Amino acid sequence: MNTSANNSQDDVLLLLDQQFCFSLYSANLALNKVYRKLLAKLDLTYPQYLVMLVLWERDAVTVSDIGERLFLDSATLTPLLKRMESAGLLGRFRSADDERKVIIRLTDKGRSLRVLAATIPADILCASSCSAEEFGALKRELETLRGHLAQW
Repeated sequence: MNTSANNSQDDVLLLLDQQFCFSLYSANLALNKVYRKLLAKLDLTYPQYLVMLVLWERDAVTVSDIGERLFLDSATLTPLLKRMESAGLLGRFRSADDERKVIIRLTDKGRSLRVLAATIPADILCASSCSAEEFGALKRELETLRGHLAQW
């Protein structure tokens, strides 16, 4: 057995630039940098933007519904929602049917941000320098990857 050849192969496999996770991580950092610029006009952070996307899709949902959509637990989501409530973007209310459930509703201010956010998806596509087809294919591949990793 050639140990030096195995060590050499292991060394190559452990190079930072060979790591899939680093490519994904660094792309995410670059993407978040673009989002930070675009979301400044809305005075939103990226996690707040994700919450707003869920609520613009369907208002008056539970905290657990938001958490499921965003793959976040309530311990992460609750402080975020409290900050958004303080900013006047949403309200948190106990469910009349089940007091253990907290319903999240947009305020008028939260609903009005939707108009300002309308250009963000096109701006992200433009920043990516991908075609709409390439961008869609990449999104589907990442969703497939997420699904596989979630099962592991």
